[in-house]
Amino acid sequence: MSSVRRGRIQLKPGDGGSRARYRRILRFAGWNLAVTWFFELLLPRIGLATVAERTRAKRMTRFAQRFHVLAVDLGGLMIKVGQFLSSRLDVLPPEITSELEGLQDEVPPVPFAAIRALAEAELGMPLERAFAWVDETPVAAASLGQAHRARLAHPDAADTGLDAVVIKVQRPGIDTIVDVDLAALRRVSGWLSHVRLVYDRVDAPALVEEFAVTCLEEIDYLHEAASSVRFAEEFAGDDRVGVPAVVWERSTRRVLTLEDVTAIKITDAAALARAGIDPAEVAPVFAAVMFDQLFTSGFFHADPHPGNIFVTPTPGDPNGRGWRLTFIDFGMMGEVGPSTKRGLRKMLIAAASRDGQGLVDASRDVGVLLPSADTTELERAMTQLFARFGGMGFAELRDVDPREFREFAIEFGDVVRSLPFQLPENFLLIVRAMSLTSGVCSSLDPAFNLWDSIEPYASQLLRDERGNLAQDLGKQTLENAGIAWGLPKRLDSLVSRFDNGTVAVTSPALERRMARLERTIGRVVSAVLFGALLIAGAVIRADDTVFGTVLLVGSILPLLHALFAGRR
Repeated sequence: MSSVRRGRIQLKPGDGGSRARYRRILRFAGWNLAVTWFFELLLPRIGLATVAERTRAKRMTRFAQRFHVLAVDLGGLMIKVGQFLSSRLDVLPPEITSELEGLQDEVPPVPFAAIRALAEAELGMPLERAFAWVDETPVAAASLGQAHRARLAHPDAADTGLDAVVIKVQRPGIDTIVDVDLAALRRVSGWLSHVRLVYDRVDAPALVEEFAVTCLEEIDYLHEAASSVRFAEEFAGDDRVGVPAVVWERSTRRVLTLEDVTAIKITDAAALARAGIDPAEVAPVFAAVMFDQLFTSGFFHADPHPGNIFVTPTPGDPNGRGWRLTFIDFGMMGEVGPSTKRGLRKMLIAAASRDGQGLVDASRDVGVLLPSADTTELERAMTQLFARFGGMGFAELRDVDPREFREFAIEFGDVVRSLPFQLPENFLLIVRAMSLTSGVCSSLDPAFNLWDSIEPYASQLLRDERGNLAQDLGKQTLENAGIAWGLPKRLDSLVSRFDNGTVAVTSPALERRMARLERTIGRVVSAVLFGALLIAGAVIRADDTVFGTVLLVGSILPLLHALFAGRR
């Protein structure tokens, strides 16, 4: 087993496969970062920005295709990384997101003998004692684990009231693979934290740590079991939602036994029609359930792809619907804090009322936009967006001239990329959940109009917000009174600072001199970096020809920066 500490990985001599995997991920990231640096930073500096712009779409497509191949080949967390990248429609170009959106978490199954050995070691008994029957053919195989249908032994069936179950078993050795992948991702995030284009928008190391927490929770099946119980409690008494029961006696950190709730896959239109269920009626219910999770309870399913949601027929159901939504796989869950939840509610209300300025203000409240951002152009773009496309369903949007979409997307993208966006904690999971929700609803009903679901929901939220207005005003009054009470002391402190000469004053001339000094220091650092890369490449090339060559070629970039940076 390898040990990982913040991007550093120590592998035992026999861990040749892990070492090769780690190096392959770093080589891929290093090469693509070098290419991006060359085209996006170096060429514009020497007056060749048009070359970078002309080749950008093709380069992004090639990058996404190469990453797709890498993820499928390696499996592990690389599949998860690709799925997260495909949901970042806000900051990544469509050439990347469209290529990766079809990346599925499916890999060849592990031989049943290995699954049996791991399950028996975890449960402490032969499978024949734990279960009356186990299907050796997996019902699903993913990069982190696989699932098999089974039947409980008679005593357990009598105690739990269950018979048919599904056993989820981790892939043997997945702990080591996750450690290696996280170590590589942490190293890459450290590189990105020194790229201004990245650190101005997102704290890459913090993002990787959030991703790491999510992934480590996903491979802890006891955590998943607890999450499913909490989810069931959140929707207790709600006839729209079903959750499989957990068989705790046959569950450990690496083996999870759940009630078999297999039913109709939510996007299987033919099966829904055979069961007498109209897919167009399923879409708004699914959207409302996801809205409840995100904007009301704050505890939400962060991976609601079609494979994780069933439509379960319920004949004789007194509510007259005749079916419910059954959620499975609670390994990836998200939680929205109170302040973020308030901001998300404001965003939903602003979107429902087509209020561009309100949506921008809510984005600032959530923390997506920095308080210092000049949002005039964004407000104008959002107003145009609502005026032209607001209220359209998916079918109507498909009838819009693609050139109109393209022109607006270019203008809107330029505005968004010019602003200091950042990614608040847990927001990546929120984006992913909403993206998948939108995709499932559109596949259920091409004419589905998301606004029809948003507006009544937002109206209810608005009534709730007004109901709490008196409480909010009371809090604001207390805050204002506190500010007024402390104002004399703050004024006295300011006067004292004037007397002591410690008040900071901005000097444009001094700032210009400091900027020139920073550029000089930057050139010195680039010269040192050039020497380091040159020496490292020469040394590493003896053992690793490809990576050593990349370092040697990469040393040219800091050399050019040292020679030309800051010159006019």
